[in-house]
Amino acid sequence: MKIRAILGALVLASLPAMPVLAENMTPEDIKKLVDEAVEKRLQEHERREGGMQQGQGEAASTPQYPLASGPITDIRVERKGEEKIPLGFGSTGSGKLIYAKPFLSAPKATVGGYADVMYNSLSRQNLDNPSRNSFGQQRLVPFIYADITDHIKFATEIEMERGGTNAPQGTDGSMQIEFAQLDYLINEAINLRAGILLMPVGKFNLLHDSPLNDLVDRPMVSRIVIPSTWFEAGAGIYGTLYPSSRSKLDYEVYAVNGMSQTAGGITDLGVRSARGSVSRDRDDNKAVVGRIAFSPMLGIEIAGSGYHGAYKPAAGAVGAGYIDMFALDWTLQKGPFEIIGESAWTRIGNDNATGVANRVIGPAGMQGYYVQGNYHFMPEFLKKWAPSHFTDASTFTAVVRWEQVNTDTDDRTKQNALGGQRKLERLTLGLNFRPIEDTVIKFDWQFNTQKDAKGLVAAGDLGTAGSPMNGNGFLIQAATYF
Repeated sequence: MKIRAILGALVLASLPAMPVLAENMTPEDIKKLVDEAVEKRLQEHERREGGMQQGQGEAASTPQYPLASGPITDIRVERKGEEKIPLGFGSTGSGKLIYAKPFLSAPKATVGGYADVMYNSLSRQNLDNPSRNSFGQQRLVPFIYADITDHIKFATEIEMERGGTNAPQGTDGSMQIEFAQLDYLINEAINLRAGILLMPVGKFNLLHDSPLNDLVDRPMVSRIVIPSTWFEAGAGIYGTLYPSSRSKLDYEVYAVNGMSQTAGGITDLGVRSARGSVSRDRDDNKAVVGRIAFSPMLGIEIAGSGYHGAYKPAAGAVGAGYIDMFALDWTLQKGPFEIIGESAWTRIGNDNATGVANRVIGPAGMQGYYVQGNYHFMPEFLKKWAPSHFTDASTFTAVVRWEQVNTDTDDRTKQNALGGQRKLERLTLGLNFRPIEDTVIKFDWQFNTQKDAKGLVAAGDLGTAGSPMNGNGFLIQAATYF
């Protein structure tokens, strides 16, 4: 409109230079003449502008040779014609060959992750907290996700716990790849996946990120009976089906490397020592793992999962061992209320590993569960009192979780020198605040009980550290995605 007005003014200004025409024209004739002249000049202006933009576009899409030095560039455009040569052994050069990466010229990856920090004050140690009174940088976890094409995806998680492998506390810290998977998407019903995979046994092992969870410590059943975080190398399929317009069925099933028992064996502390055969299958006998989750409607999901595979017993042991796991998990949501939970059973075959000198007999079965209730709320008076801190994206959650674990359902370890079986119980009361959904500050109070084979509360000399793991107390944690 601005250009049209300017052109109209120029045309009107030129009319006095044409007196003969002007004095014989009616106002309607003058208006018609002005409109025609403006339209003609506007078309000429648009043609000129279009030509300039086309020239600029051609200049931008055509590499200039030679390229100026500076930021990381595509080495394929140093000479005319090289931009058509795929990166590989057809690429030329020497010092700059380290930049022969396709993602530098067409970035596809996204980097993010999460971090948490905590403080605990306990009466004595418990399962997740070996120190009674301590700050702890538990986890720093970068994620890398990549959309390579519409059908090819890649994702990985690199977890650094308690300062990593160079932590001053020595064995406290660790650094490892928790998953690194390559997906080929076929359609929603079936897709291919391979790599280091999170084992789909229970739901918590798949959703264990600190910012996702409403309590500080992870459920005991997911630490002992299911050795979360649990991952193995393997391959398989996953997908989603829709039995009806309101229901959904998700599944995943993989063949993976078998578990590998270490020198410490599978003990009454759980099967954690046997997980993680990511480099090779030590028993050359693949395991099968899978999960099926059914959601009949929004807010409800019930899932079953299982694992079956051989494991490599400790050095010198006679006979193979087998591990079977089965788990149920559930999610029920209604308005601000939520009930979640998980129950799991583990059977361990031939864990006596006969023939090993001084071998401690391990458990044959384990069982555990947790039930957790959440209530989400946001007081309106806080939003009015401090609207910059308490927004529509903020929420409080009140949490209560009850859990039990029996680390030897067959009473095989009750005479062990390591202290015998553990029957652990925990009640956790929590309140957390999320300024936004991705960031949470948690306040928990734990009540832990450890019982012996006779159901008596443990008093001492029951743990590998010389005391029962039944410390009560307060925990606080801040966690965020980034």
